[in-house]
Amino acid sequence: MANYRKLGRTSSQRKALLRNQVTALILNGKIKTTAAKAEEVQRMAEKLITKAIKEKDNFETVKVSAKVARKDKDGHRVKQIVDIKTGAVLSESHRDENGKIKRIENGKTVTVYDTVEKEIKKDLPSRLHARREMLKVLYPVTEGTGKKAKSVDLVAKLFDEIAPKYAERKGGYTRIVKIGLRKGDAAMEVLLELV
Repeated sequence: MANYRKLGRTSSQRKALLRNQVTALILNGKIKTTAAKAEEVQRMAEKLITKAIKEKDNFETVKVSAKVARKDKDGHRVKQIVDIKTGAVLSESHRDENGKIKRIENGKTVTVYDTVEKEIKKDLPSRLHARREMLKVLYPVTEGTGKKAKSVDLVAKLFDEIAPKYAERKGGYTRIVKIGLRKGDAAMEVLLELV
């Protein structure tokens, strides 16, 4: 006898269905599905949250310096004209007062960069492994459409939002609430939500 429900699907279809529902549960906090599917999704979600709780503080902060292009008041990159041979600044701006590009002999246009110090979280090996294991289960998610589309980092959400919330809890991070029978096939519908 198998340790899991087959849900009337082939293995690849079943994996895709469960991954999709776990991703939706982590993203939205609750999903509506059938009782059999909910119990399988609950098993997967509880394992992910447990991993996140174990590894939530397993990182080190590192200071990194990065070069960032300087921007003007309109949000455009600041450019200068410098001498090709010596590197001396010939003009602070590469455009004249009319907005036309300047041409200076032996000069080339370069972008002005500033050095910025940033603090980043560097995962220790066990947390990195946990992150990769979670990425095997969770699908990549984007919110919005077109140019305004942003990718959502669900693993970061698990580590930074969900794990601290359940740090003191010893299991039971989700609950199943029965809604009733579905009209078409009389399957028991439930609401699976994070506690």
